[in-house]
Amino acid sequence: MLDKVKTDKPNAYDWIGTRPVRPDGVDKVTGRARFGADLAMPGQLVGKVLRSPHPHARIRSIDVRAAAALAGVKAIVTADDFPDQAAQLYAAGEQTVDYRDMVRNVMAREKALYEGHAVAAVAATSASIAKRALRLIRVDYEVLPHVIDPVAAMKPDAPLLHEDLITVGVEPRPKGPSNVAKHIEIGHGDITAGFRQADLVLERSFTTKPVHQGYIEPHAVVASVSEDGQADVWVTTQGHWMVRAMCARLLGWDIGKVRVTASEIGGGFGGKTVVYLEPVALALAKKARRPVKMVMTREEVFLASGPTSGAHVRVKVGVRKDGVIIAAEAEMAYQAGAFAGSPVGAGAMCAFAPYDIEHVKVVGYDVVTNRPKVAAYRAPGAPIAEFAVESVVDELAQKLGFDPIEFRLKNAAKQGTKAAYGPKFGPIGLIETLELAKAHEHWKTPLGPNQGRGVASGFWFNIGGDTSVSLQLNEDGTFSLTAGTPDIGGLRASLLMMAAEELGVNLDRIRVQIGDTGQLGYNMLTGGSRSTFSSGMATVEAARELKREACKRAAKLWELPEDAVEYRKGTVRPTGPNAGKHTPMALRDIAGIAGKTGGPIAGYARLNAQGAAPSFATHIADVEVDPETGKVMVIRYTAIQDAGRAIHPSYVEGQYQGGVAQGIGWALNEEYIYGPDGKLQNPGFLDYRVPVASDLPMIDTVIVEVPNPRHPYGVRGVGETPIVPPLAAVANAVANATGVRFPDLPMSPPRVLAALDEARSQGAAKM
Repeated sequence: MLDKVKTDKPNAYDWIGTRPVRPDGVDKVTGRARFGADLAMPGQLVGKVLRSPHPHARIRSIDVRAAAALAGVKAIVTADDFPDQAAQLYAAGEQTVDYRDMVRNVMAREKALYEGHAVAAVAATSASIAKRALRLIRVDYEVLPHVIDPVAAMKPDAPLLHEDLITVGVEPRPKGPSNVAKHIEIGHGDITAGFRQADLVLERSFTTKPVHQGYIEPHAVVASVSEDGQADVWVTTQGHWMVRAMCARLLGWDIGKVRVTASEIGGGFGGKTVVYLEPVALALAKKARRPVKMVMTREEVFLASGPTSGAHVRVKVGVRKDGVIIAAEAEMAYQAGAFAGSPVGAGAMCAFAPYDIEHVKVVGYDVVTNRPKVAAYRAPGAPIAEFAVESVVDELAQKLGFDPIEFRLKNAAKQGTKAAYGPKFGPIGLIETLELAKAHEHWKTPLGPNQGRGVASGFWFNIGGDTSVSLQLNEDGTFSLTAGTPDIGGLRASLLMMAAEELGVNLDRIRVQIGDTGQLGYNMLTGGSRSTFSSGMATVEAARELKREACKRAAKLWELPEDAVEYRKGTVRPTGPNAGKHTPMALRDIAGIAGKTGGPIAGYARLNAQGAAPSFATHIADVEVDPETGKVMVIRYTAIQDAGRAIHPSYVEGQYQGGVAQGIGWALNEEYIYGPDGKLQNPGFLDYRVPVASDLPMIDTVIVEVPNPRHPYGVRGVGETPIVPPLAAVANAVANATGVRFPDLPMSPPRVLAALDEARSQGAAKM
């Protein structure tokens, strides 16, 4: 039996809240688990992609004749192999994508819109031949002016990426094209009247740079297409039903002819919720009539797969003398990359969500630029918005003489607070996180020279969605649980624990697996912190159905009414006056007579999970700033977050710590650096600076549990929220240490040193 390690607090459950070894752990630590690039099929070819060297260029022609004549080349595809698509949105987790744009991102058509944009692909018998073939392809480009910055892209004289892009959300509808794909506006109250009531109004502007999810495993796929049109895809992805739908649509195939299997995943964080290589590999495989394997290089990952947005954000907040925030306004311009679809909408939703404010207005702009199309990145849009808002909130607290936590407590959202994006919150745990932060030993520990402390809160709304689960009772009384949401952070363990809790059996009686698209009904992808919530809900429903069916079979055998039989701790027994008339039956016995009482016993759940409750967090960061070099070191960090119910506390803590680590990187070092030529200058981990162990402190965590009343075990998604507060928490700590506020990220040593030198020359720095 898998060991059950108790937490240090009372637990009303047998398994929920304990810390067993993860069921997929042994395979991963021994190297037995197979990731995206681990599959090899007999006779497979190697696929490689030719990518544009220009950030913006019209494609006049592509000549593949010399490459096709090269010995060993078996297939070549260009945009001609992918039918053009009508505009239609597809929901991919928290973000939506347009099929018309998707087909142009997979393979450039009229124009190459960013350096690294795919323009052709080959399949050959070896990687060296494939690379030689790419060099033989002749592309005639007309190089065009480019634009990288979203504010510059919004100007009337900016180079146009799409001549037919008309801004959505503006009335009257603009007559001409621009690079602004969408305008959004949310809020409530009267923002003008609110600012008139304020005693102090503070307005600040902020910028952030594009950052990549930084997953260790590059995108990889193996595709095979048989002569009768049946296709099989093995891929590293956060959503294999999504891969199936997108590939079938882009290739013009029936969905039912495509089967997709999700490999183990070496990180995704939202970046593996779209397709890049998958439809290309399928098109090559069909042409070549042989399997095709494609794996991105690290440089290709940076050049051609979606980072998240860089942004410009203006925040204006009005507050009364008593510390009550009365009005708040934000204007945000988010980079979408080459095609529409930045997470500006989610950023707008999250910006002021931690606060109960009478008058709120948020305006957002989705702006296309000559860089890779953005993909989701862990709470997409929220860290950017919260960095700006929490920086202003911190400065307001300072100007009014409030303790920064007390100021937040005075304005904190609570049950019944109306969010700027519409709904009123149910039970939420923001106040609990703030009170625990204030009482935490970290908050009270004295600081040393050149050190500072910052605090910030954050929010994510969480999602549910379509989910299918199958739970089978095997002949020997064990169980097989099949889910369809890829496991990217310990999902198998959480589902296993909820199933065991419902069934009243030990964990080692259940084997959990992630099924392919041929084994279950449709499953939305793993994203938006939905997997434990929605798949857990479905698992519980499937387990309860199985228990009912087991009782039904025993009732039939005993010739009793169904309501005279109950399921308890892995056995079925008669109740009431019949309790002593029949011997309780173990699941093994029930399974043994299944064929005589109606056939196999199983539970199925097919649902659209509703009731995903939001999650709030409060983080405390301590930093030490070197006054001579500008280097910032985070020396202590505490993340406090409401999990609803921590099914497996170790993995909840791991989510908190992982989000913090990524947020620290975003705050201090990570950024896409473009030259004047529009080309990316740091497409690799040598120059794109993600945090390593020596850059990070031990990250303390505190789990708050305010149960979600709409989940059988109170679950709230936890994976998104941890990355939201760190940018502001670290920035506020740096301001506390130096006396200088940094409105632009990242706070890399050269930027910090330059700001310190300027402040020192004016006598405004603390060091």
